[in-house]
Amino acid sequence: MNQIYEKKTFTDKLGIPKGLEWGYLGVLIFMMGDGVEQGWLSPYLINDRGLTIEQSATLFSVYGLTVAISSFLSGILAEAMGVRKAMWAGFLLFVAGTFGFVGLGLQQLDFGTMLLTYALRGFGYPLFAYTFLVWITYRTPQNRLGTAVGWFWFVFTGGLNVFGAYYSSWAIERLGHIHTLWTSVFWVALGAVCALLINKDRIAKTGRQDKLRELAESIKIAVNEPRVFLGGIVRTINTTAQFAFPVFMPLYFEKYGFSTADWLKIWGTIFTANIIFNLIFGFVGDRLGWRRTISLFGGVGCGLTTLLFYYSPQLFDGSFSMVLLSGVLWGALLAGYVPLSALVPSLVSKGKGAAMAFLNLGAGLSVFAGPLIVRLFIGPAGDAGVIWILAVLYFISALLTRFITLPKTGGNPQDTNGALETSVI
Repeated sequence: MNQIYEKKTFTDKLGIPKGLEWGYLGVLIFMMGDGVEQGWLSPYLINDRGLTIEQSATLFSVYGLTVAISSFLSGILAEAMGVRKAMWAGFLLFVAGTFGFVGLGLQQLDFGTMLLTYALRGFGYPLFAYTFLVWITYRTPQNRLGTAVGWFWFVFTGGLNVFGAYYSSWAIERLGHIHTLWTSVFWVALGAVCALLINKDRIAKTGRQDKLRELAESIKIAVNEPRVFLGGIVRTINTTAQFAFPVFMPLYFEKYGFSTADWLKIWGTIFTANIIFNLIFGFVGDRLGWRRTISLFGGVGCGLTTLLFYYSPQLFDGSFSMVLLSGVLWGALLAGYVPLSALVPSLVSKGKGAAMAFLNLGAGLSVFAGPLIVRLFIGPAGDAGVIWILAVLYFISALLTRFITLPKTGGNPQDTNGALETSVI
């Protein structure tokens, strides 16, 4: 009996928590729907619809602001409402925002309506995806949490940046830009069915009376636990470049003969490498140490490869293969930040949902910060100035990670790694 009880499924052996398999698949499909426009919307709005790059950056910045708010609230609502209700709310907000943005704002090219409805759309995916990340942290033993989180970022990024990019490169040629945007509703609905209807796992909600307490805890946690605050900053830096690049890099590459289709192929391939290395760095983080992995591979690695990716068309005479290779290196090392989602909730023994809320706020702020940096500096500093700002931010994150040390609890499998890292980094 005992042997039968302890027998693991194939997915459990891979590090996917038992009972959450359909949830992971649902996040993959949902994020594919969310990501159908990420790689091409900015050049489409500028080249085909007449917006300026500053207007495009403003649109993505406002969208990023609501993503940040929703990301922050996702951990709180996961405990207060229950994960399922919070994820359903994310789905409905995404659909409502899409109908307004595509059906009204883009159709009439009303910039005010576009700002309002695209911002509403921004509330959607964090409530869906990051709430599921909280779900994972409650269902996974700490010694396997890095791997489980790695799988989350595998499906999250695979949907958003890989399947979303490859699908849209196919769809915009056959369906057109507007109809491609409409298909996002189908994909997010399919993802919701997988994650919330077929997936049968349950987590009890904290309770309605605890909502204000959870909100207060998530706000105070940055004061009570400065290491959580630092983790939020590092998480913001982690994907700031990811959301800055699509605003201006397709236009930059056009100067060297790269089309939008070429950019989408590069972008999709970059994140194909990224999702593979999300899994690799999940395992590496559990063994080499979470902080060491984040600092060396994530911070230093991404700082160097950000510069390489930008200068590769100049260094290699516009060679598509070398530009692609440079981008793939950046995408692979971007996965070095994966253990951060295991490290930050492990900093506290209670209020893990509040810690995740602050970490998710950092994730959301990157969606805001990336386009904002482009908006503020593309004029006075140019493309190169923006790239150097992004690279320096990565180096700063490597330094900050040095100070995010785990508490010495005696039973934490990462305690030894933490002690070793203090002397190495």
